[in-house]
Amino acid sequence: MKENNKQIVVIDLYKTHFLDRVEVSAIRGVSLAISSGEFTALMGASGSGKSTLMSILGCLDMPTAGTYTLEGVDIGRLSRDEMASIRNKKIGFVFQGFNLLSRTTALENVELPLYYKDHMPAKTRKELAREALTAVGLENREKHHPGQLSGGEQQRVAIARALVNKPSIILADEPTGNLDSKTGREIMEIFQHMNQKLKKTIIFVTHDRDIARFAERQIKLKDGLIIEDSSSKRSNP
Repeated sequence: MKENNKQIVVIDLYKTHFLDRVEVSAIRGVSLAISSGEFTALMGASGSGKSTLMSILGCLDMPTAGTYTLEGVDIGRLSRDEMASIRNKKIGFVFQGFNLLSRTTALENVELPLYYKDHMPAKTRKELAREALTAVGLENREKHHPGQLSGGEQQRVAIARALVNKPSIILADEPTGNLDSKTGREIMEIFQHMNQKLKKTIIFVTHDRDIARFAERQIKLKDGLIIEDSSSKRSNP
């Protein structure tokens, strides 16, 4: 399934924050490469740097030093508008808290990223949103509001929203953190399907070893450094 090309290349990456004038190093010299089609877990305790690294990979934040190349593009050379364009075209995001609008239907929530597409007809938006909902098994829930859906169903809507622009990369930050273990496994099986059948590169943050086992590659961070990078045969814990 994997291709030889390196979709993501990070070299000697640093990220420093200032908290009350105190310098805090969140990332300290991280280098890694991820090929197109990989399924990767970023692991580590709170404060390890995994979420900071995810924000940089998602073009939501810029490193203090080092380089990040995404599909041959040096992200550090882009303007804010160019970074926003990259995010919208190439990256889909899934968050722990779902981030759904409570007063809009599942279909309307999934449609939201498509409003950034210039001159896209409403009919086309709805068709693409329905296609994404079908991909996550929610074709019969399109008119339901988030409050009428279970936590697992809400996360499926969030995944459909991440898919609707047909990005090449899906980034997920603790996607099972608000779910029970059974529902969390079901969500990870959806990510496996997206990786295997839809050929998406998937990178997700987790502190749960059982969830991390769904990935083919596990990268563990501690104090802003990669301390372990291992590949394993995909499993369903």
